[in-house]
Amino acid sequence: MLFPNLLRRNRRHWKLARAGAHIDETAEFSRGKIMGRKNNLSVGKFSFVGRVSMSLHDEVRIGQYVCINDGVEILTASHDVADPRWTQFSRPVVIEDYVWIGIGAMILPGVTLGRGAVVGARAVVGRSVAPGEIVAGNPARPTGKKRSEQLNYNPCEYLAANRAWLVEG
Repeated sequence: MLFPNLLRRNRRHWKLARAGAHIDETAEFSRGKIMGRKNNLSVGKFSFVGRVSMSLHDEVRIGQYVCINDGVEILTASHDVADPRWTQFSRPVVIEDYVWIGIGAMILPGVTLGRGAVVGARAVVGRSVAPGEIVAGNPARPTGKKRSEQLNYNPCEYLAANRAWLVEG
């Protein structure tokens, strides 16, 4: 049972890479909707991307040791509501190392999530988040708590299929 799951995840990874995405070979992907120009996507080593929805109108740069849980939406484009012609714009999204994004959160165009930042479940993030900051809510606001600066973990290690092959194998 574990080996077929590993193959399925790797197939998704390879398919994205063949379409132009820049993905470290140790990054892990679940099923999801990744729409737009795949060459706008880059993912660092040992990052886990759950069942997410990503619109790649602009760059999405995901660092190392990042955990993006299921149901997260990452948007890189929107419309200017102040413009009578409702013109579309796009802005990159940058997710630095050791960021953890909770289930169902939404990351809006132009946001940078600093190293070690945490985004709470269902949060809507429209502004950049400082390194180590923990945000929650709609709109996302700082909780007043900070994360440790000494982060040293691998989110991919917790996946059962990987654990069997990478840790115990």
